[in-house]
Amino acid sequence: MQGRAEDGWWGVVIDAPEPCTLAAFYAEVLGWQVVGDDPDHAVVAAPSGVAYLAVQRSPDHQPPVWPAEAGDQQRQVHLDVEVLDLEEAVAGALRLGARLAAHQPQPSRRVLLDPAGHPFCLYRDG
Repeated sequence: MQGRAEDGWWGVVIDAPEPCTLAAFYAEVLGWQVVGDDPDHAVVAAPSGVAYLAVQRSPDHQPPVWPAEAGDQQRQVHLDVEVLDLEEAVAGALRLGARLAAHQPQPSRRVLLDPAGHPFCLYRDG
């Protein structure tokens, strides 16, 4: 089959009003590198491997509501990031501009909202 993920890059693209700002945020959170910073489309890539996270400009971006509520903007995707030290990772993300979500469903993970309002999870496995 042509176009298999093992033959090239794969990634996730999210919307935000300021792509470069959000890409810089995720580069710090993930320990990755910004590899493209066009004002309308910014890309953060893993230091090794084939994964990337891109952010495309959406001036009318409406952040999703967490937890979901009927009639409000729903989340369509969220990122899960495994970390070695949960509290340290949360503190670092908060310093970078994340906000802790009011609803925390599990003790081994923290739901945060990135600067554009997308929910993402930091978790410690085991």
